[in-house]
Order: sequence, then structure tokens, then C-alpha cells
Amino acid sequence: MRHPMNNIMAEIQKMERKLSAETSSFIDEACKMTIYLQELLRTVKDDVIREGFSGVDEEIHFFKVVKPNILGKLIYYNKVYRIETACPVDNGDLNQRYYSFQLKALTQEYRAHICYSSFYRYYRSGRTDRDGEFFTLGNINYHDGLNSYVFEIDPMFSTYFDYKVAKIIANELTYSYLTTKLNPAQNPDVLLQNEETKNFFWTQSKNALIELIYALYASESISHGKIGIRKISLIFQVLFRISLNDIHNSFHRMKTRAGSRTLFLDQLKFSLEEYMDRDNSL
Repeated sequence: MRHPMNNIMAEIQKMERKLSAETSSFIDEACKMTIYLQELLRTVKDDVIREGFSGVDEEIHFFKVVKPNILGKLIYYNKVYRIETACPVDNGDLNQRYYSFQLKALTQEYRAHICYSSFYRYYRSGRTDRDGEFFTLGNINYHDGLNSYVFEIDPMFSTYFDYKVAKIIANELTYSYLTTKLNPAQNPDVLLQNEETKNFFWTQSKNALIELIYALYASESISHGKIGIRKISLIFQVLFRISLNDIHNSFHRMKTRAGSRTLFLDQLKFSLEEYMDRDNSL
């Protein structure tokens, strides 16, 4: 295949990090990721139809893991784009009610179409005994009363159940996104809300914090550079209980500053050296 299957997820993560750093808003990032994933899925489809698989194990892995992750993220980014472009305001009660409604609708969809199905229990249990039936081509059983979507799929590039897995992945990503929008402290990826941090406050300017965040991101000081600028920003916002609106535009304004473009970092260096000198005199 033109896209080795073990490299596809790494390619997606690399693109996510790139767009997270370059785009001015999550709406822009979601739109560009949707276009990127749609094209990636198309080229991977061409490869599969042209070259096929080396064996059943590779075919099962592709339709159980690789394709659902591409399609799942495609569904997720497209859904988030639609949610964000219809959001009424940036902040306030109306904003919270909107995201609460979206979360309720997502939960209802999950209960109606996902969690009570026998396939969902099979997939979640980690079973593999029916993988050959679910994740190889040419095994769709129309007597099972499948969703009408089955008539729209390409039988040369779908087992039907790869789409079911993609929907599970998209649902979980969207759920995490919406819960974060409603309350960042409840996001399982942000484990900073506890008694030891509740009295932490940022006492410099917001621009100073944004400058520090970008410095940590640019130097790959956090998780070897594998964490996007938006997630780093979210961590600092939760930790210091501060709202940083549109950090990308703030950063671009810093780049055109007259004089030093790193005022806060310069101040940090000066303060640390002054402290070192004072400490040596004690």
C-alpha cells in the first residue's frame, strides 16, 4: 500500500499537531482536518482496491482498526465543525445551554443506535472470535436486519461493521469534546483539579502566559512536542483558572512587537539571574 497501515495513525497525529499550532480557531482546524481526512480516506481506498491485502489478518486489522480510526475522526471533526459554526455566542448561559443540548442529543443517539447492540458488546469486550465475519469483505448478511446505510456503502471498501466501529470512535471523541466545553475540569485528560491547585492564580498578564505557553510548545518541552498548543493552553487555563481567548491572534501580534518580541521571557531570565545573584550573597 502507498500508505503503510502502521504509519497512517502517525500521519494523522502529525497533521493534528501541525494544524493545532497553525490555525486561528478550532473551527478552522476542524474544517481543515475534515478535508485532510476525506482525502486520506480516498487515497487509502484507491490503494486497497488496487492492491488488496497480504492476507486475512491484514484485512481484519485494516477494517477493525485502521479504517475506523480514519473515518471515526472524519465524522468527529465534521460534527464538531457543524456544532461550532452553529454555536450562538462565545460565552454565557446561552452557550452552556447549547452545548448541553448537543451533549443530550449525542447521548440519545448513543443509547438508540450503539450501546444496546450485540455488536457493541462484542467490540467492547475485546472478543476476536467473529472478526472474520465482521471485518472481512463480502460477508454482509442482509438477513440480520441491518441499518439502511448498508445500501450506500461500497462493498469493495466496507464490511459495514467498520462503519459501526467508526461511529463508536466518533461518538466518544465528540462526547469528550462537549464535556470539555461544558466543564474543562471534568475532562479526563485534564487531571489538575484538586485541593493542591485550587489556590493557584496567574498574576501576570494574559499575553505573558500566552508567551510562556508558546515557548514551551516551540521548545517541545512538554511530552516531547507531541501535545498541541490548544491542549497545553487548556491545561494552563484550568490550572490558573484564567480564560485565554484566541491565543493564536495574540501570538501573531507578539511577532510584530516593536523591540523585544519576548518581553515576558526576557523578564523571567532577568528575574532568575537576579534571584541567583541574591541567593549567592546569602
